[in-house]
Amino acid sequence: MSSNNHSYHLVEPSPWPAVGAAAGFVLALGGAMYMHEYQYGGITSLVGFGLVFLTMFYWWRDIVREGEFQGHHSPIVQIGLRYGMMLFIASEVMFFVAFFWAFFASSLFPVGGVWPPEGIKTFDPFDLPLINTLILLLSGCTVTWAHHALIENDRSDFLLGLLLTVILGISFTGLQALEYMHAPFGFTEGIYPSVFFMATGFHGFHVIVGTIFLFVCLIRGYLGHFTSTQHFGFEAAAWYWHFVDVVWLFLFAAIYVWGSY
Repeated sequence: MSSNNHSYHLVEPSPWPAVGAAAGFVLALGGAMYMHEYQYGGITSLVGFGLVFLTMFYWWRDIVREGEFQGHHSPIVQIGLRYGMMLFIASEVMFFVAFFWAFFASSLFPVGGVWPPEGIKTFDPFDLPLINTLILLLSGCTVTWAHHALIENDRSDFLLGLLLTVILGISFTGLQALEYMHAPFGFTEGIYPSVFFMATGFHGFHVIVGTIFLFVCLIRGYLGHFTSTQHFGFEAAAWYWHFVDVVWLFLFAAIYVWGSY
């Protein structure tokens, strides 16, 4: 436990904010160079991505050490972490509000008076999209099962529920990729494809991030991390996963179902 005479965590000096900022700059620079077809743009992007990944790994490794082994995450500190995660999810909600705004503005007041635009063949919402919806809903059940098992100190069910959630997340991503491969329209073929790929693509990216988040929690679980009273790392991952679930339900109802008729 911390030897401080207060309940707050005063972090030690860390190089990772500065390293992360530099890595983000290299990644953005490389991306711009690659898109404008400058020499070494691809290599610069890969270097930037690698630096960002290493920064994430080592920075979060330090946070895990602070909470799991050094005892810095007191109840007061955990309240701050919860507020931070809530604000992060709120910002993500507004991120997707922008895509829904673009979709409804385009569909309710379509150029030419027709939606979907002429020449656009939409997906059958009750084919792969419905299967993916069921997969995400089931994954929400399994991650909740894992959470309650951890609270009850049932580590075997906790690990099984978490493993099933990761498998379901990977399955969703695979089916989403399959759907994109068979898409009857391209990204640049109008407003409908642009909004469709931006909204569902960014959601797919969030599913990948959430799956990685939960996979790290699974590894930590096998290493003996988390207790019934102190497991905010996993709890934050569960919150994030439920957010991903809810966003998909709105995407399915608005873009796949309502937007197809």
